Amino acid sequence: MSKLVSKWNYPTTVRFGAGRISELPDALAATGIKKPLFVTDPGLAKLPVVASTLKILDEAKVPYAVFSDVKPNPIESNLTAGIAAFKKGKHDGVIAFGGGSALDLGKLIAFQAGQTRPVWDFEDIGDWWTRANTDAIAPIVAVPTTAGTGSEVGRAGVITHEESHTKKVIFHPKMLPGIVIADPALSVGMPAFITAGTGMDALAHCLEAYCAPGYHPMADGIAVEGVRLVFENLPKAYANGKDLTARAHMMSAAAMGATAFQKGLGAIHSLSHPIGALYDTHHGMTNAVFMPYVLAFNRDAIEGKIERLAAYCGIKGGFDGFAKAIIKLRKELKVPHTLDGLIKGLDMDKKRKALIADMAIVDPTAGGNPVKLTKKAALSLLENSLSGTV
Repeated sequence: MSKLVSKWNYPTTVRFGAGRISELPDALAATGIKKPLFVTDPGLAKLPVVASTLKILDEAKVPYAVFSDVKPNPIESNLTAGIAAFKKGKHDGVIAFGGGSALDLGKLIAFQAGQTRPVWDFEDIGDWWTRANTDAIAPIVAVPTTAGTGSEVGRAGVITHEESHTKKVIFHPKMLPGIVIADPALSVGMPAFITAGTGMDALAHCLEAYCAPGYHPMADGIAVEGVRLVFENLPKAYANGKDLTARAHMMSAAAMGATAFQKGLGAIHSLSHPIGALYDTHHGMTNAVFMPYVLAFNRDAIEGKIERLAAYCGIKGGFDGFAKAIIKLRKELKVPHTLDGLIKGLDMDKKRKALIADMAIVDPTAGGNPVKLTKKAALSLLENSLSGTV
């Protein structure tokens, strides 16, 4: 009997291409949404990209309300306020519009508004998702404006539990948006820092999914091409935010990373999550800081895979060449080499380091690392990320 046994899931309908935001009213109709709650973040809500999108809804005579009380790392109070807005407006669906935070919170509002149990009862543990009332989950149309998390094609949302300072993944298959409008023109105005951080998030998703153990050749193939797209296009999008071709390829890479990481993630994310929860850092940029240290830690388990990946991406020198390419890409994007370059005034004592290590090893992503992430290993990786020792 073959040991190649696994479970595969693939994403939803994606309307991809510049200008396709004009199809938003049709996408709403196709998913049965008549009165959407438009969920975005406060910064984006003030920008012309939101105004022009709402104008499309106005012209189509679609009634809506806007909710933008969304933190960069969403918390339960954001969700509670969003659910209140959803119920008050008697909405029947959600437009999740923006980067990872707005996409995640929009999906969580659509999911949680009809539930009677607390959101923490649906954490991505075992079959906890079966506790949900599936019929009460509202439909979602997702519109990404960044190229990083790929949350638009994901079946989960991340929310910070404030009391424990931990990021929780809430999962349900019906949290997957019914239709995605992936319009790269919407990402043209993205600042360089956000372009870099979100792009490195996409790279982290693809890289860790590819390196995760387990049998999923389709995820591996998608991840490999996603890595290539990031290496070839992220520097272009960073240097020239109006490069629509580079933006389009990066939006594809983001969705590919989120499609691939159903296979698993790893220590980049399990270390990044507690840092984000405790210091409210940009998730993608935090991933970027940890990336070379985790890559070196996993070397013995992934060297052959990385050699193949490097060859596919046209990077010479096998594992070492690929590791150098990661460092070079980070420098081009002005990613800090150490955590204290990311977090101003960072003073991390032994107690705080131990807390982060404890949080990292129980993070849901830790189990996907190709080398077991022990507390000792997590502490060592943390020390390396503080000293800059790769």
